[in-house]
Amino acid sequence: MVPETPGRPPLSRNRIRLAWAIALAVDALQLATAPAELGGPPAWLIEGAADLVTMATLWLVVGFHWAFLPSFVTKLLPFVDLAPTWTLAVYLATRGRGVAELPPPPKVVN
Repeated sequence: MVPETPGRPPLSRNRIRLAWAIALAVDALQLATAPAELGGPPAWLIEGAADLVTMATLWLVVGFHWAFLPSFVTKLLPFVDLAPTWTLAVYLATRGRGVAELPPPPKVVN
């Protein structure tokens, strides 16, 4: 049974899986294209735009969470984005927000 975060609605398993898939895919893609960042400011702007789209998409899937803001800002800094910050942000945003399982029905004793 997963405890609910007070004041935050629980997320369905599909939303949590989708958020994890997006974060892992974006972090893997950015890690694979890290050498392209040596291209200078144009490459940094493209990465920044991709991160802005990722942040907006995750907000739509999971809802607002403060962890998405530092993740976006650190991605704008050169070489700091080698860490999987989107994956960490999704972990922080989704922990404890899964749909709680129903308790088993009581056993009937005759």
